[in-house]
Amino acid sequence: MLRLVVTLVLVLVIDIYVFQAVRTATTSFAPGARKAVYVLYWAVSLFTLGTLLLALLTRGSAPNPVRMQVANVLFILFVSKLVVVLFLFLDDLVRLVQWISNTVRGPEQPKFDVSRHKFMSQLALVMGALPFASLIWGMVKGAYDYQVKKVTIRLPNLPPAFDGFKMVQITDMHAGSFHSGEPLEKAVALINKQAADVVVFTGDIVNNVASEVEPYIPTLAKIKAPSGVFSILGNHDYGDYVNWGSREAKIQNLNTLKQHHRAAGWDLLLNEHRVLERNGQQIALLGVENWGHRMNFPKYGILSKAYAGTEQYPVKILLSHDPSHWDGEVTLKYPDIDLMLSGHTHGMQFGVNIPGFKWSPVQYVYKQWAGLYKKGRQLLYVNVGLGFLGYHGRVGFLPEITVFEFKRG
Repeated sequence: MLRLVVTLVLVLVIDIYVFQAVRTATTSFAPGARKAVYVLYWAVSLFTLGTLLLALLTRGSAPNPVRMQVANVLFILFVSKLVVVLFLFLDDLVRLVQWISNTVRGPEQPKFDVSRHKFMSQLALVMGALPFASLIWGMVKGAYDYQVKKVTIRLPNLPPAFDGFKMVQITDMHAGSFHSGEPLEKAVALINKQAADVVVFTGDIVNNVASEVEPYIPTLAKIKAPSGVFSILGNHDYGDYVNWGSREAKIQNLNTLKQHHRAAGWDLLLNEHRVLERNGQQIALLGVENWGHRMNFPKYGILSKAYAGTEQYPVKILLSHDPSHWDGEVTLKYPDIDLMLSGHTHGMQFGVNIPGFKWSPVQYVYKQWAGLYKKGRQLLYVNVGLGFLGYHGRVGFLPEITVFEFKRG
């Protein structure tokens, strides 16, 4: 109850603080227009408080699409208000300095006007509108705006038969966040259109429980490739974020999820490897369970088991969900693993991603978080994911289908 009260008070204080900017910025409005703005502002704020209260009181009940979308809009409003608060705080710092200056000035010296600055209030509201507009766009357009990215991987030790070999990577589907099967049908059609030799999925097929993916198994089963479709598990696949009634229930959920991979025709690699063959020549594909080196993510993966028996193959490609595994173990102990494919970060589903420049808040947590990285002769690619989690949208880092073409040299 204390947490509930503190949360509601915090949101109310932010609303009151932001209202100062609204009031200052509208001083030149006609009285009727100003009153209409005030009523609209507080109507939205009270709706936000009421919805937040309802969500906190009914926490744990099954989500539905309408509820999830409302929650996302309220989240966007909250983020936008925080931006406004930041600029108002800067304005208050200036006003504080001016007030202190006024107190030390002589009675005959001119005084600063310490009332809130209209320009800063207007600037605060404009800056708050930017994340609001971009995040709404990310929900309406960005969430399912699938991008096909083509990446050339050059390996000097690649067998000649694999020159031109194509591999598609998808990751972080998060089936529990989908509202219908139509977007996934579109994604699968794009995947098959690439005519890849092999398709790999690098974890997080669900948000929490195995049942989330059940409606989409027939769609996922349509993904085809001559050399097979392979998958691994991500941190969300283990049910670690659910309060299970018993340990047995959690184990059963994971076993069911593994069966769903197989029902889709996917070869789930659980700390093991497979040999890919082309015209009599071979390379190794290794797959490990989740192994995180940051933020206390679990280390279920046992790379030594997956690696055993692959020593003789000239090229080794590792599927490992969390990119921190690369620095945490792969580059330290397995220098002959040529390429690691990961997901996990989502590019935080928000950022700036233009040719020659990319930025996302997630880069302050993960050193490798989107795109291709190199250390010595070893390569890592981090795919920003096909689905979404939490915020039901994407800005900057759109849902990704990666097509790798392997070349010698």
